[in-house]
Amino acid sequence: MSKSAHTNSLVSPYQPYSATVTTEEQKRPSVKHPMRSLCALAVASVLSSAPVFAQDSQTNTDAEEQKGKLERIEVTARKTVESLQETPVAITSIGAVELGEKGISVLTEVQQFSPNTTLQTSRGTNSTLTAFIRGLGQQDPLWGYEPGVGIYVDDVYIARPQGAVLDLLDVQRIEVLRGPQGTLYGKNTIGGAVKYVTKEMTGDTQMNVEATVGSYSQRDIKVTGQIPLIEDTVYLGVGYANLNRDGFGEYLVSALPNQDKENYNKDLWAARVTLEVHPSEDLFFRIGWDKTEDTSNAKGGYRLIPSILTDAPVPDSVFDSYTSLPTWNKVELEGYNWLARYQVNDNLELKYIGSHRESYSPTNIDFDNTPLPIFDVPAEYDDSNDTHELQANYMGDTFSVVSGLYFYDGESCGNFDAILGVLGQVLGATGLTREVTGCNNSESWAAYAQMNYDISDKVSLSLGARYTDEEKSAFVNNDLVYANVYPSTDWIDGYVRPDGQLVPQVLGTDTDGDDILDAPAVESWSRFTPRVGVEYQMNRDTMFFASYSQGFKSGTFNPRAQTNEPGVEPEVVDSFEVGVKSDLSDALRMNLTLFSYDHKDRQYIGIEGDLSDPTALDQRLRNAAETAAKGAELEMTWVATDNLQFDVAYGYIDFEIKKNNAIPPLIGLASTPENTFNLNANYLLETTFGDITFNANYYYRDDYLIFETSDLIQQDAYGMVNLSARWESVEGDWYAGLHVKNLTDEEYLVGGYDFVTQDDDGNFGPGLGGDTTLIGYYGDPRTVHLTVGYRF
Repeated sequence: MSKSAHTNSLVSPYQPYSATVTTEEQKRPSVKHPMRSLCALAVASVLSSAPVFAQDSQTNTDAEEQKGKLERIEVTARKTVESLQETPVAITSIGAVELGEKGISVLTEVQQFSPNTTLQTSRGTNSTLTAFIRGLGQQDPLWGYEPGVGIYVDDVYIARPQGAVLDLLDVQRIEVLRGPQGTLYGKNTIGGAVKYVTKEMTGDTQMNVEATVGSYSQRDIKVTGQIPLIEDTVYLGVGYANLNRDGFGEYLVSALPNQDKENYNKDLWAARVTLEVHPSEDLFFRIGWDKTEDTSNAKGGYRLIPSILTDAPVPDSVFDSYTSLPTWNKVELEGYNWLARYQVNDNLELKYIGSHRESYSPTNIDFDNTPLPIFDVPAEYDDSNDTHELQANYMGDTFSVVSGLYFYDGESCGNFDAILGVLGQVLGATGLTREVTGCNNSESWAAYAQMNYDISDKVSLSLGARYTDEEKSAFVNNDLVYANVYPSTDWIDGYVRPDGQLVPQVLGTDTDGDDILDAPAVESWSRFTPRVGVEYQMNRDTMFFASYSQGFKSGTFNPRAQTNEPGVEPEVVDSFEVGVKSDLSDALRMNLTLFSYDHKDRQYIGIEGDLSDPTALDQRLRNAAETAAKGAELEMTWVATDNLQFDVAYGYIDFEIKKNNAIPPLIGLASTPENTFNLNANYLLETTFGDITFNANYYYRDDYLIFETSDLIQQDAYGMVNLSARWESVEGDWYAGLHVKNLTDEEYLVGGYDFVTQDDDGNFGPGLGGDTTLIGYYGDPRTVHLTVGYRF
């Protein structure tokens, strides 16, 4: 909560650079549909880096009048600027000031403030994202598998989970959209979408320097700034971050000498450059470049039970591990994006958004976490994609239309060696390696439109549809070698199989009729995804809404195929929502959504063959399950006094299995508690030397499974406490924040591996690889951070 800046305001596409702050006193007309009233909004982009002394006296007067009252929050969930309270979608929006007050520095921390949301760092690396909303997401980050939650940076789709744990740099706000977004955002948003929105430039010369020190020798530096190259016409913006931290634990034993033994450390830099051009009031261009390089060590897992093959007992710390692989890891991301926006007239806006992105990630994953090669997986991911989107947005007197054409062309490739060295020796060989390489490429186009029509002064109808046509091609090379095949030592510069042999192709097409698989397999799918909604504006402060929407997760091929198996059909989610968004007074807001959905044709790996022979297992990808869920999401804000505010977020989900042909069988939802709860308190203390904002929140997650098909690794219910104090000088140039995360040092699982057997008495026996491989990965321990920044 801040008296000097609106936390979630957004630049309007119709008046992009107005300096007016929209407050709740400037209420929307009681009978106007939000899409019809956009032209009347002059919404500010009040950057958290803008000094207070740059605001005019009218802005300060408005801010004083606003104290003790609810803020008006602007979002772009429906690809146009609307008030949160008039948008019939379940949304959580966290703005730049609020992110700073809470000390939120990485995307995964946002999960605490959005009901039924899981955003966690995946196993194996610091940069791979595990994302679930309402129990829908992606568990396996292997190339070829599709996400269930769409991640967007300035409306550019981030297709792969590698590198999707975004460190927040120059961010304006984060939006979490819950429920299928198949009409406006397309495929792979069956759970919802997370939108990362960066700040647009004001045209003033500005610079912000920020340094952070903290626990585990944390030492971060962030520099952002902008400068007008041509006054009022051309602006250049830059951003750079260098983030470093020692490990939460260490590798106690390593089979390789002279290695960095830090575990859960951080070593990352990121940079952005943006050029904005404003030829006229109606025309706007932006081009941007960004790059991130993360060379933090590969994460070692915690052995939940001792090894039976070597001296690897359960460590004292959940952040300690053992390994027989190199500890280095790399995630490299680079992208270009561009935007052209033309306001044709008062009613019609045209927009073009394009991007090109590449990512490369060689990594070392020791599944068994022992000094022996029991189950080692060196892997490599290599992805690139191009996107193009044309939008036409029209606002009439009684209706509005958001429409567009979208094209995606992506290549997702990789390779891994599953080295089962000890098992190979048991079988009488020098070792055993399953070698897999392949690509799973996609080319798709879509056309979409959503119309919002005012039937009367109080009743509005929204109709939307999207048609997607997609073609996928894939090949897989898969072979079993009775030796331990490790990549060469210079693997980080490119994968080369040391023995020079070719891995035979097993998935593809026989183009010559001679049973030689010398071309990729090709399949195509098309899907029509509708949305129907109705909204009733009972009065200017209360809106009821109901909707049906459909989303789908793309069809795909099995990236671990051992035979020439066909691709699987897309997953489909049919979702129903009813809800209310209400400002019960100037100080109390309540938003409630009830939802239910059916999730059909769920894609699962089924294991076939002789289960007693680990070399003969045939893993087939099939549409093997159908599930359903229903639940509720409540978000409340109470402005108790001029300076004190409370926020509540509660989520509940009830899960049902309708069809279960998965092998092993489906038993529940992954990484999704039945209940999530967050209570946040924010107090503003005004002093003669500046404002101090105190923030405290308690976050609770019910117990949850790590895997949908196993209960061997599950997390008990836990609660987490975070405390912050943030000071800003009277002049607005200096600021500082002290943040304590996970005050009570809770230990909580975010990932794992369960290659182990269990008898009827609960005793563990060896699984794949011949050892008791039951491994856990954990969220951050208690940390303390001190941030100091200066704006000029």
